[in-house]
Amino acid sequence: MNSKKKKDFREEDLYKPIYEYLSGLGYKVRSEVSHCDIAAVKGEELLVVEMKKSLNLDVILQATLRQKLADMVYVAVPKPGRELFSKRWNNLSYLLKRLQLGLMVVSLKEDYSCVEVVFEPAVFDVIKNKKQSKKKRQNLIKEFDARYGDFNTGGSTGKKLMTAYKEMAIHTACCLMKYGPLSPKTLRKLGTDEKKTTAILRDNHYGWFEHKARGLYDINENGCLTVEGYTELYKYYMGLIEEKKPE
Repeated sequence: MNSKKKKDFREEDLYKPIYEYLSGLGYKVRSEVSHCDIAAVKGEELLVVEMKKSLNLDVILQATLRQKLADMVYVAVPKPGRELFSKRWNNLSYLLKRLQLGLMVVSLKEDYSCVEVVFEPAVFDVIKNKKQSKKKRQNLIKEFDARYGDFNTGGSTGKKLMTAYKEMAIHTACCLMKYGPLSPKTLRKLGTDEKKTTAILRDNHYGWFEHKARGLYDINENGCLTVEGYTELYKYYMGLIEEKKPE
């Protein structure tokens, strides 16, 4: 059995498999009722399905509007291939769950098609979701607290961002610019990060540092020029270490 290629199928091709699936569950099914792609009734329950050739924000918006009318609303799309494992698919699935919408995927074959319910419409548990994302939340707050200031522009794309790690590297660089070659232990006494100073020097992610001798590191000319370019941070960290002297 060969799957239909995207360019070969139409949105209407989704209707028959969904019709047969819902009918098999005991629903009476009708198409194009009051702008709903599919309406299905069983007893007092009204179910609506909005169909699209791909999962996108347009069909999600349509589905949310149908929630004004129906007890349950699903979005139905052809079952994707590689897209099923993509970040975009996962994010849109999360949005559907957050909006309490269900998701159906339809496998379209040349001689046979079937419907799979990925998840049902259900009440979204915000508290449970936050608990599941506790580690990510903690990492966000940790990153927030580790930054001295706000040196990025919200909404920027294609630009290198200032991160807490980069600020730590700039702090370390400023100490070396002020006092010359130092050991990680001495740098920590000057206020650099207790846990990451050694790794920042060893990994040399930005190419600023040089290993001069056993246990001693310095900053190269390119590093000095680059760090001086971060004017506000450079002045801030130089001010922090101005009164401190390494042993």
